[in-house]
Amino acid sequence: MAIDTIFAGTDAEDRSTLRAAGRRLWLAFRAWYVKRQTRHALLGMTDDQLADIGISRREAEREAQKSFYWD
Repeated sequence: MAIDTIFAGTDAEDRSTLRAAGRRLWLAFRAWYVKRQTRHALLGMTDDQLADIGISRREAEREAQKSFYWD
């Protein structure tokens, strides 16, 4: 019994740490996906739509080619 009580908190801490790490990984993936979708949505816009938001076709293409780490 004594050994069970000594290690009782360890599993809970490991699970919460693992859960936090998994959540951070999920949020990073989601941020990447949203950025990617948003940048690629520019490619589907017409020149008039791009002009409405103040960018050219060339700027939209350059934006769509950026990597995830580029802000």
